[in-house]
Amino acid sequence: MSGKQFHLNAFLMGVGHHEAAWRHPRTDAHAVLDVAHFQELGRIAERGKLDSVFFADGLAVGPRIKRNTLAVFEPVTLLAAIAAATSRVGLIATASTTYNEPFNLARKFASLDHISGGRAGWNIVTSGSEEEAFNFGYDAIPEHARRYERAQEFVDLAVQLWDSWESEAVVLDEHEGIFADPAKVHTLDYAGPRFKVRGPLNSPRSPQGRPLLVQAGSSEAGKEFAAQYAEAVFTAQRTLEEGQAFYRDLKSRLTKYGRSADDLKVLPGLVPYIADTEDQARALEQEFTDLISPDYALSQLSRLLGVDLTEHALDAPLPPLPPVTEIEGGKSRFLLVKELAENENLTVRQLIGKLGGGRGHRSFAGTPAQIADELQAWFEGGAADGFNIMPPFLPGGLEDFVDRVVPILQERGLFRTDYESDSLRGHYGLTPVESQFAVVRTEASA
Repeated sequence: MSGKQFHLNAFLMGVGHHEAAWRHPRTDAHAVLDVAHFQELGRIAERGKLDSVFFADGLAVGPRIKRNTLAVFEPVTLLAAIAAATSRVGLIATASTTYNEPFNLARKFASLDHISGGRAGWNIVTSGSEEEAFNFGYDAIPEHARRYERAQEFVDLAVQLWDSWESEAVVLDEHEGIFADPAKVHTLDYAGPRFKVRGPLNSPRSPQGRPLLVQAGSSEAGKEFAAQYAEAVFTAQRTLEEGQAFYRDLKSRLTKYGRSADDLKVLPGLVPYIADTEDQARALEQEFTDLISPDYALSQLSRLLGVDLTEHALDAPLPPLPPVTEIEGGKSRFLLVKELAENENLTVRQLIGKLGGGRGHRSFAGTPAQIADELQAWFEGGAADGFNIMPPFLPGGLEDFVDRVVPILQERGLFRTDYESDSLRGHYGLTPVESQFAVVRTEASA
């Protein structure tokens, strides 16, 4: 073993990632409305010395309201509450570049970074559901390519807004009555194809300079966007070979943007079912599968695949699917599910069972040592820089991982035994980012 250690993020969702988690006796469905539940999850992750916790987000109810609990809290707001209950674990929130404005969003993340003492991260998404589009005045999902074009300009502008305050701009000279040095607070006067922003941001430069930038799309446009901007990528691969191919592909794209392989961490998702024996772990997974509501699962699958499956026979294979070029939502997830069904010759019933825990992410049932073995194999096999752990039920699934798997990883030298940094960027081996305006000033005076 090289001595390198990997990174661990806890992807938290309601009372668990499995779509039927709220129905299982190991969870309390009411906790989805209780901020104390999420604060406790943050404390559990911090106890395990995890790099970060992460919340996905959507901007519509969609068809799931009858059968599934919702992510009811806006994630930046929720993470501010978790920041108050923790001191070291990183805090990553999803926010859309399609249905936000750069100024407001840059201010939110700067505020979270200040509140948390430098632990904020932004998972950049372009939003791919029709229901979200309807909530923001659109008649259909904006075209995939145009969403990524907007995202590129959006992130470029957000970075400029965070950079508009240099790190030494705040003076706080009580004697002279000077709050900030105007020469170190910069107006942008930005005018681009989609945005026009004067600036500066009305929040001083935050402890990290800017949040950790995270991305989760695996389409061609998504991978190219990640290579240019992302510092961590959450991804879904189901086999080691697929993971290795994605890892090589994404890392190979970095040089064109002047970046090195260490500038971006690839974290595949894993839904772990953990028990004393493999048979017990598989039985636990089956308990959750047995609670799936077929009508809900079919509705979700219909949205993902672009085909109405609500009346389709559960024990038949999928009907013919549209070509990926006709999918304007999640192209990479569409392909993952299509290939899963075809490669394993699954019926619809079998497919929704496999998707119930992680919507295409890899599930693994086993003992703590087997889970550790699997993570080690992917890491040392060149398929991952770390992992996006997606507990199927909460808080117990996260406790099982932190208290039973993490110690094994630590004993093997694969994971830290204590935090070495106070910032999220530091956890991921990155340094605080200086304002581009300060860099120009330094170069001009040299």
